[in-house]
Amino acid sequence: MAIFYSVLAYFIVLFFVSRLTGRRATNESFYRADRRSPWYMVAFGMVGASISGVTFVSVPGMVLTSQMTYLQVCLGFIIGYVAVAFVLLPLYYRLNLTSIYAYLGQRLGVRAYRTGAWFFLLSKMTGAAAKFFVVCLILQRFVFDAVGVPFAVNAMLLVLLIWLYTRRGGIKTLVVTDSLQTLCLLTALLLIIYKVVTGLGMTVGEAAKAVADSPLSRIFVMDDWASPRNFWKQLLSGAFIVIVMTGLDQDMMQKNLTCKSLREAQKDMCSYGVAFVPVNLLFLALGVLLTMTGISASGDQLLPAYVSTFLADGDTVAVIPILFTLGIVAASFSTADSALTSMTTCFCIDVLRRPDDEKLRKKTHVAMCLLFVLFILLFRTFNNTSLIDAIYILVSYTYGPLLGLFAFGLFTRRQPADRLVPYVCVASPLLCLAVDQMAKALWDYRFGYELLMLNGLLTFTGLWLSSRHTRSAECQTPS
Repeated sequence: MAIFYSVLAYFIVLFFVSRLTGRRATNESFYRADRRSPWYMVAFGMVGASISGVTFVSVPGMVLTSQMTYLQVCLGFIIGYVAVAFVLLPLYYRLNLTSIYAYLGQRLGVRAYRTGAWFFLLSKMTGAAAKFFVVCLILQRFVFDAVGVPFAVNAMLLVLLIWLYTRRGGIKTLVVTDSLQTLCLLTALLLIIYKVVTGLGMTVGEAAKAVADSPLSRIFVMDDWASPRNFWKQLLSGAFIVIVMTGLDQDMMQKNLTCKSLREAQKDMCSYGVAFVPVNLLFLALGVLLTMTGISASGDQLLPAYVSTFLADGDTVAVIPILFTLGIVAASFSTADSALTSMTTCFCIDVLRRPDDEKLRKKTHVAMCLLFVLFILLFRTFNNTSLIDAIYILVSYTYGPLLGLFAFGLFTRRQPADRLVPYVCVASPLLCLAVDQMAKALWDYRFGYELLMLNGLLTFTGLWLSSRHTRSAECQTPS
């Protein structure tokens, strides 16, 4: 029950913040927070928004299969954030955009605009719901089973809570709540690490040395080009992952566009981009330390299995399960609340083209929440981990067309045949899938994150083949 009351207290704080930030809320504050957000608060909150509950569970378990090589991707993230800060953000601020996909309409055409928006909605709904489903399972295990709440009620209750604290202030509320949730997440992570270290009978210095000396602490893979964990592959892939899944993602960019000026937004972007390396290093170090505790679990089960040992001891006020649950809740809610807000923004502005209709925005927000619950319950019906993996693969394919669309608009003077754009964007992921399967069958080569770049290149090529050259300034980046 201590876990339940801790989570309840956490939500009370969120609602208090929501009430303060939701006063005199308008569509402008819901979509753009009146462009008054302090950059340092956005930067700190974005750390939590970018770390989902699945990440909280999965990254420590990565060390058993891939050591600390994930840090190679994190180093690539820094390159990607710099590119977003100094290439895409100046464009978005110059055009005074609320939805970033409006650029596609101005530069490429109406169908390109709608195609980009629908690809975002598809990938964000499936990806965010899949992540939240996994978190619902964890909360069911550690919180709701103890009080007799069924899974369906669990899912509906959690989404209802998100709707309640975001329905008025929207992105204005999220800028503040994300900062609180990041603070909670990092505090939980540090205290869990400290508990593990003291449980092993080590000092912090001894634990750091033990992690550094462990064979699981390998970071760089320079000697195997075919490996999906090769340094150059992961570095370049990390950069493109950020460019696409942050710079071309309405969810991730919407909070960055609430800063007072371009310069502040750039400081925000670069600051939290660098922060990912030490934060993920802590998650991976926790994974190495957990292997020293003798826990017989692997992968995603490593950290939950360790937490379960404290529940098995019958300690009703066990600190580790409370910290773990609060960390999961903070990470998952920071991800899901911004996803639902950004999907509401995208649907109202990009699909319905009615950004000033406040009643429509409120109805759309409710509809997105209901659809979100439906997706979670569908995942529960199948209750298959391989299905979740398939959803993540699908989501990774849907970001490639966005990369191709934006790259074509930014780096060419050509104008594609607008009516063909949807067909090109659908064909590219399908062709990517065929190439991936062929590479496995013929050369035993397995694509990693670089599949995203191939997907974007195929989309770019298709747009080029369907386009015509123009010297008109209107077909360049609009000013």
